[in-house]
Amino acid sequence: MAYSPLRIGIIGAGGNTRLRHIPGFQAIDGVEVVAVCNRSEASSRKIADEFGIEKVVTDWKEIMSDPDVDAIMIGTWPDMHAELTIATLNAGKHVLTEARMAKTLEEAESMLAVSRDFPELVAQVVPSPFTLPFDKTILRMIENGDLGLLYEVIVEFSNGPLADPLAAFSWRLDHEKSGVNTLFSGIMQEALMRWVRSDPEWVIADGMIGTMARKDPETGQHRTVLIPDNLSVMARYPQGFKATYLFSAVSSVVQRSEVRIAGSNGALWLDLSANKLWYSKTGGDTYEEVEIPANERDDWRVEEDFVDSIRDGKPVKLTNFETGVRYMRFSQAVWDSWTDGSKKVWL
Repeated sequence: MAYSPLRIGIIGAGGNTRLRHIPGFQAIDGVEVVAVCNRSEASSRKIADEFGIEKVVTDWKEIMSDPDVDAIMIGTWPDMHAELTIATLNAGKHVLTEARMAKTLEEAESMLAVSRDFPELVAQVVPSPFTLPFDKTILRMIENGDLGLLYEVIVEFSNGPLADPLAAFSWRLDHEKSGVNTLFSGIMQEALMRWVRSDPEWVIADGMIGTMARKDPETGQHRTVLIPDNLSVMARYPQGFKATYLFSAVSSVVQRSEVRIAGSNGALWLDLSANKLWYSKTGGDTYEEVEIPANERDDWRVEEDFVDSIRDGKPVKLTNFETGVRYMRFSQAVWDSWTDGSKKVWL
């Protein structure tokens, strides 16, 4: 089927936008990336030259008002997602925004509310990518009863970039830019939601900031750190099982990226470091690797899904704004808990 050309404007061209989004769009027949607006004219020009983009824009509002732009990819830090998304929808253009959805739950809810005023426009958030090859298989095994009654979920995502007190201050440590998004908590929560099909009833969280100030490489000045570099969370789900999360950026020796799900009939172990899924029946003493069927293995196709939704009216699945608000509700509750004496916060 022949389609009319679809013209994409880029606002904010960070690492993921340059690595995935721009090449992804340019690989689709009939899709053109026609304009880019980054933090400075010089960086915008560099990106335009690298990818052969015709227009360099110094004010993002020019992309909003450009009649030659049909859809906008937002690749900025989370602090601008709500403002830019709402402006995009009000300008009558489709929008794909980088994850995490917003700086706060309130901002995410405002994005969802405005998107509902424009049902003819596609509104999509870049999905959590780490578990895509395994999501359908894990969901099938849970729904088929391979795990039985769920008892517990343990999520651990630990690495060591912030163990060094001389490591630089970055936007991920900047509460004004990242908001309530802490380490990999929102990313892993979005994946867990795909498997258990529900949200926690409550959370209790505690965080630690090991180095209270770090040098900003752009200014040379030390900045106060407000986002934890170690975060632990307990949560209770309506099905009755308990979830325990550990996120660390100061684990310099033992580094893990894994999810373990235990139930009355068996247990799953998703080892993201090895990119393998393992299963053990209750009463057994060994794990067997789970073979992922080809028809269940998904991969990164964010740009294709966005374009398909625009062209064919396919509903957004990964990730729609409703789902984004759900994981932002978790992130907000975690933030509220740890910053208020680890109180129990009901969702």
